[in-house]
Amino acid sequence: MDAAAPYNPRTVEEVFRDFKGRRAALIKALTNDVEEFYQQCDPDKENLCLYGFPSEQWEVNLPAEEVPPELPEPALGINFARDGMQEKDWLSLVAVHSDAWLIAVAFYFGARFGFDKADRKRLFNMINDLPTIFEVVTGTTKKQGKEKSSVSNNSSTKSKSNSKRGSESKLSKAMQAKEEDEEEVGLGMEEEDEEEHGETFCGACGELYAPDEFWICCDICEKWFHGKCVKITPARAEHIKQYKCPSCSNKRARS
Repeated sequence: MDAAAPYNPRTVEEVFRDFKGRRAALIKALTNDVEEFYQQCDPDKENLCLYGFPSEQWEVNLPAEEVPPELPEPALGINFARDGMQEKDWLSLVAVHSDAWLIAVAFYFGARFGFDKADRKRLFNMINDLPTIFEVVTGTTKKQGKEKSSVSNNSSTKSKSNSKRGSESKLSKAMQAKEEDEEEVGLGMEEEDEEEHGETFCGACGELYAPDEFWICCDICEKWFHGKCVKITPARAEHIKQYKCPSCSNKRARS
């Protein structure tokens, strides 16, 4: 595993940066790269693990041979359950074990380099501010945020929404909120919208909603994505009648 070159973050910030890189890699494997990940997890092969690296690259491979390993190991044998479960359930199971592995690695570094109580608490709080891989893969948090924002977006511009429903569903939340605020609502509603949008995370990279970026919603799984993460521009979105994210497109192709 060349991507797993020795790396020993020694400060809270370095460990958190390591955590974010590995997390981004695992989210990529379970969302944007799910077709490739699925194919690599052949049940006929030996016990396989899903690794995420600080470089945001992922890998399906055999576990380390040394005992004990340099770092905690991911869940072993994820490939054996692939064909015995519904795909979404299998991906969710891998996501849960990946979350547990990320925490284990982060606090391994904390223990190894003598983090005190305050540092461990600060590290956990930084990690806890991000949605889990399970939440990103299943859309648990994003669906709640989408439901709230859709009520806000449609309450005062209902007729306009109905006439342009196909195209406006492709606009970013930031653009919708800005338009409504300028036309019909005051500063108080703008602050409320920001709070609601703050609960939404990108289904590809898992990062929190940002009001200055273009977003698009998948019409199949209802997850929201940065346009840049799925390579969709605002101009292109205007001509898409039904947007399907990479994960939903891959599932449809397999079925």
